[in-house]
Amino acid sequence: MRILVTGGAGYIGSHVVHELSKRNYEILVVDDLRNGSEENLKPQNEFIKGKFQDPEILDRIFSKKIDAIFHFAAWKAAGESMLEPEMYMDNNINGTLTLLARMHRENCRYFVFSSSAAVYGDPQYLPIDEKHPLAPENYYGYTKLCIEDNLRWLDKLRNVRYAALRYFNAAGYDPDGSIKGIEKSTANLLPVIMETAIGLRKKYMIFGEDYDTADGTCIRDYIHVTDLAKAHVLGLDYIMQHDKSLIVNLGSETGHSVKEMAELSDKITGMKIPHDIAGKRPGDTARLYASSQKARELLGWIPEYSTPELIVKSMWNVYKK
Repeated sequence: MRILVTGGAGYIGSHVVHELSKRNYEILVVDDLRNGSEENLKPQNEFIKGKFQDPEILDRIFSKKIDAIFHFAAWKAAGESMLEPEMYMDNNINGTLTLLARMHRENCRYFVFSSSAAVYGDPQYLPIDEKHPLAPENYYGYTKLCIEDNLRWLDKLRNVRYAALRYFNAAGYDPDGSIKGIEKSTANLLPVIMETAIGLRKKYMIFGEDYDTADGTCIRDYIHVTDLAKAHVLGLDYIMQHDKSLIVNLGSETGHSVKEMAELSDKITGMKIPHDIAGKRPGDTARLYASSQKARELLGWIPEYSTPELIVKSMWNVYKK
């Protein structure tokens, strides 16, 4: 079985490639390396450097039969998407639709999509389940919802079967140390803390300390990237075995505050990592965490590594080197 992984040299994509490799699939990675790392590429997997939607790259991708596609090649910074919507429109929407159209022409029916909790917007209730209203508050979240909408139509009109996996705060690194390339251009809390710990930043910021939470900082749902990667592979199994599409949340179902994660990072690194307190950011909600009951029931998915301690320790093992 031959599988295409777009963005497969990036943070989440490389972890999914690692899980797929355990099953001895033939894997083709396509990545322009803007956010991906050559260090994450494995010699046993074919690699094409370039943008997945370019006609020449598509010809090379489909020069041999592709049985399934895992798609991770999206721009993902919510703030940037509000300032540069055209860039996100071109890559996340137009690029993905180009890939989907070519996929259909090449008789490939299975698509595993890296979606996001950003499709929900501000939570109307907690924990967020898949029935929660869809009202993204940034253009990045809209691009994910737009692709989900198109996948629903392709399921109906073209018999494409897809798994759209909506995940929350991905963090951590593969426990066996197989992935060594750190994230590029990240804005997420834990990698920013790690970059500060190794001197790539002078300090990091905690945005707001007067939220209606126990310690005044935001509560978020952190999910270990290896648990995330395993769910993607289970998602492919599901749509192939059941000939049925799937939308599920992926989260730990447990919220942890920014201050809690910051203090844990200090403890695990053995240092007082410098930071400042800033004002609240527009659109940040006090609490955000998932219900993953549907993923547990349909996929048999059980997060193994998504404790704060394992997440931070696995990150520090990579960053300190």
